[in-house]
Amino acid sequence: MTKRLLRGIAAGILYILPSTAAVAAVEGDSCQTDSTATTLMELTVNGSQWKSEVVAPQVLGGEELTRLNAHSVADAVRYFAGVQLKDYGGVGGVKTLDIRSMGSNHMGVFYDGLPLGNAQNGQIDLGKFSLDNIEEISLYNAQKSAIFQPARDFASSGSIYIRSRRPRFEEGRRVAGGVTFRTGSFGLANPSARLDWKISPSVSATANAEYTYATGKYKFRYSKRLPSGEMAWDTTAVRRNGDLHALRLEAGVFGYIPSGSWMAKVYYYDSERGIPGAIVNNVWKNSQRQWDRNFFAQGQFRKEIGRKAELMVNAKYARDHMRYLNPDTTLMLIDNSFMQQELYLSATGRYSLFSWWDIAAAADWQYNTLDSDMTMFVYPRRHQLLASIATALNYGDFRARASMLLTEVMDRTYPHETRGTSRRLHRFTPAVFLAWTPSGRNLPEIRAFWKKAFRMPTFNDLYYTDIGNADLHPEGTQQFDLGATWRLETASNPLMLEISADAYHNRVTDKIIAVPKGTGQYRWMMMNIGKVRINGLDLSSTSLWNLPAGISGRLRLSYTFQQARDYSDPSDCLDEAGTYKGQIAYIPVHSGSVAAGLHWRGAELNYSWIYAGERWDNSSNIEVNHVQPWYTSDLSIAYSLPLWTGDIRLTLEINNLADQQYEVIRNYPMPGRNYKIIASWTF
Repeated sequence: MTKRLLRGIAAGILYILPSTAAVAAVEGDSCQTDSTATTLMELTVNGSQWKSEVVAPQVLGGEELTRLNAHSVADAVRYFAGVQLKDYGGVGGVKTLDIRSMGSNHMGVFYDGLPLGNAQNGQIDLGKFSLDNIEEISLYNAQKSAIFQPARDFASSGSIYIRSRRPRFEEGRRVAGGVTFRTGSFGLANPSARLDWKISPSVSATANAEYTYATGKYKFRYSKRLPSGEMAWDTTAVRRNGDLHALRLEAGVFGYIPSGSWMAKVYYYDSERGIPGAIVNNVWKNSQRQWDRNFFAQGQFRKEIGRKAELMVNAKYARDHMRYLNPDTTLMLIDNSFMQQELYLSATGRYSLFSWWDIAAAADWQYNTLDSDMTMFVYPRRHQLLASIATALNYGDFRARASMLLTEVMDRTYPHETRGTSRRLHRFTPAVFLAWTPSGRNLPEIRAFWKKAFRMPTFNDLYYTDIGNADLHPEGTQQFDLGATWRLETASNPLMLEISADAYHNRVTDKIIAVPKGTGQYRWMMMNIGKVRINGLDLSSTSLWNLPAGISGRLRLSYTFQQARDYSDPSDCLDEAGTYKGQIAYIPVHSGSVAAGLHWRGAELNYSWIYAGERWDNSSNIEVNHVQPWYTSDLSIAYSLPLWTGDIRLTLEINNLADQQYEVIRNYPMPGRNYKIIASWTF
């Protein structure tokens, strides 16, 4: 394995060196400041960030994150318009994200500016990332419209950027930090601690640790009605095998140099969890377990070259181990381990031709390996070379961005009894973004974009023993969007209001789905037979206001309408159980959220509400596949007061206030009313 890894490193260097040299010759990028930079300028752009983007992101950050009844990144992103979260229940349940119905695998997730990957199944479990060390979460449809970014950032149909907390110090202080402890329902015990220190005027460091333990047990009501409407059963049970033990460790060093910055970070996550499983065939308890050990180390260097150019270099190594155990021998004993490794290198340059015209180029190389103890495993290796060119035009009230991404992929497998196989693929994927911002006061900004993208089949899709299909084509997407944002700020600033609306049409082709293989009940094969058409509307608004007696308030609203229809098989519409033009699985036509809060001195009252309308568990939209709508209401009360050299904050959360019994995924019951008490001290 080590020799293969070294061969991969050597091949990657040969791939990227010519492109890197070309990028360096271009000498850099624009006047825009990337959100992941650690320079002092980062603090100056936050107020006008909405105008620096052609397509502005949805953002949750700062105090707003702490006021939501959310513990993980997955909990927070539910408040974004156009997002559907797949939550399999429980404290440790897997949580993945789907944006505008294109599928979780089309979502790029970036942590401090570098991508998080999972070549095995393409799914990033956002439940693993706690908000304790998160400063900001940004959601971009299509891609970030800045041009000074790595080529990998142009590759996804949607992107989430997670920015961890940066060290910040009050004048005259060299140390800062905080301690937090959570307890509550499900046997939760969740301590965390953070320490920041200033090594020198230009270098600071941070370390963060968190441990989570929970039994995961909760009561739920479960009922089923027969097609005739008669109640088949109605009972109350306890959800079991949902326990979680998880340790997260992070450390980072941040520095700045004249006209530049750099950072280095390490991350480690170690967990053991029970998998409660679906409640089917009168089975109320499952025994499956999963162990995860995730590690990555990454770094970034940025430097302005003169007044017109800028250079950025990124590097990352990741190693992920996963063991899955199913001791139930009724069907088959399963005890498999998988080891993924990833190397990632990127070089990006920008050059300003004129005050109104910038160009940029980037070259990335990524190398993935997957090893397993499964029989007949083929040990896949994947090289990816991504090269992008992009341009930005700013002329008066008009702004335009355009990019072209070339993706070269080479896969190779190493079966035990043959010489191995290989496959190559290359694709060009363009994108165009336009925006018009009238200079008149309180006039709306108009924007539009078009983008093509694709995602490679995962290693599981291609090579999983007896299920994978090595002849799969990539899934393709095409996105069209027309939107507007209107922002109102009064002169005396007692009120701020921002309203956004986007109408969009998306197409997914060659969608990879599992179909029966032969006559065996449990034999499946991955095939490119899916085709989806999506029409949608996203509405969102944010308002802040000042009330008498020193009370301030905020209100955040979002609404999504989506028709995501299955156009895979026109012949499958001969009866009412057909799937042609049916709404695809688990995508509600209507969904939305509300987050509101009041703040007075050190006291806060926060309320949030999330709604998902009726859905179906597959594209055959008949009554037996119907999934009921659900909503949850969460309430929290918090109080902050000075303590020694810092502040202490006490919070009481009541989640699912109405004790609604609901399922996000069929047969995976979610918790009813539950509580959480949080005490934190920052200094």
